[in-house]
Amino acid sequence: MAERRKTLTWPDPTETMEAGRRMAGLDFLRAIMAGGLPLPAIQASLDFRLVEIDEGRVVFKGSPGEYLYNPLGSVHGAYYAALLDSALGCAIHTLLPAGAHYTTLEYKVNMVRAMDKDTGPLLAEGTVVHPGRRVATSEARIVDEAGKLYAHGTCACMVFPPEGD
Repeated sequence: MAERRKTLTWPDPTETMEAGRRMAGLDFLRAIMAGGLPLPAIQASLDFRLVEIDEGRVVFKGSPGEYLYNPLGSVHGAYYAALLDSALGCAIHTLLPAGAHYTTLEYKVNMVRAMDKDTGPLLAEGTVVHPGRRVATSEARIVDEAGKLYAHGTCACMVFPPEGD
């Protein structure tokens, strides 16, 4: 049996985490995308990157590889979930002021097409549906570069305002 190997390295997450606590969400994510802050480890390990950002909208790009396969030879559902969760949460994060944070209350993932190592680049676009003060919601889609749908999902996040608000 031929063995494959993937070597993974990632930066110490401390700098990025500390910046996230003091920066507005949009500025924070733009700094990561521009390379001014280290990538979060999840992005390094699953090979996806933030490629577009605006208020209430983000796009991640990734290409699934065979290291993501389940025992049946297609990409594991956790990859779909990670891409969607990142797009769903980061879309909401773009609207948060400095000192605010959020946590996911729930999210729903619908996988409609299988992925494999030959699928090619995929885009996960997340947009805010409701930018509530305490609960915000978003939706996201994973499509290939031709626009073919692979998955879609929704999310509700609990928003914690900056201390004193």
